[in-house]
Amino acid sequence: MKQIDVNSDLGEGFGPYKAADDEALLDLVSSANIACGFHAGDPVVMDRTVRLALARGVEIGAHVGYADRQGFGRRHIAVDHRELELMTLYQLGALQAIADAAGQRLTHANFHGALGNLSFVDADVADALLRAVRTFDRDLIFLALPNTEAERAAERHGLRVIRSFLADRAYDSRGLLVPRAVPGAVVRDPDRIAARITRLLQDGTVETIDGGTIRLDASSILVHSDTPGAVTLARIVVQAIREAGAEIVPLSQAA
Repeated sequence: MKQIDVNSDLGEGFGPYKAADDEALLDLVSSANIACGFHAGDPVVMDRTVRLALARGVEIGAHVGYADRQGFGRRHIAVDHRELELMTLYQLGALQAIADAAGQRLTHANFHGALGNLSFVDADVADALLRAVRTFDRDLIFLALPNTEAERAAERHGLRVIRSFLADRAYDSRGLLVPRAVPGAVVRDPDRIAARITRLLQDGTVETIDGGTIRLDASSILVHSDTPGAVTLARIVVQAIREAGAEIVPLSQAA
């Protein structure tokens, strides 16, 4: 039986403000990517999210982004490679400190928004980011998008890589995400999302935005928590995985 992780980006509120229904999503997902205080989150939000995950047996990882709360980490910031490396270490350390206090350990890391998008295509940026992950903890899993410079950098640095499929995002012919500004980049139809997951699990392929087909190897499926109707989408993802005959497991057990 194929084993699949379901992950979501959580803890993306700040102070009294919430970006998503983290509690409901944590009842559905098996791994959580928690904002580390740069693009979103603060110590209280991080602590609450870690403890909610721990109570549900959900594995936690660091969701590292630009220091851009106002833009939710979706705006590019010109940062040199050394600073990228250090700000990654800073965020990993902050979340691990919060996790330690709750009796939890990080299992994985990935990158958010504009920083993640840059790491997909810029080999030097990817190398700096993944070097920081390896320096912090070489046993961390890197949750990667396939066919990207970030995936290749993680493999060069000897990190275990688990590949993720974004259920609600369109792909181009290279296997990269279509930019959000392009019409059709975000897939909103629940039936289509379910069909994409079924196809991925049954034959390992995904339809591209231009109607072509690419092969895609993934052992984790992402649900964006800030997508409208995210909880409903997560339920659809979980149902589609089970109907395809796969088992939902935490990221560390995905294969």
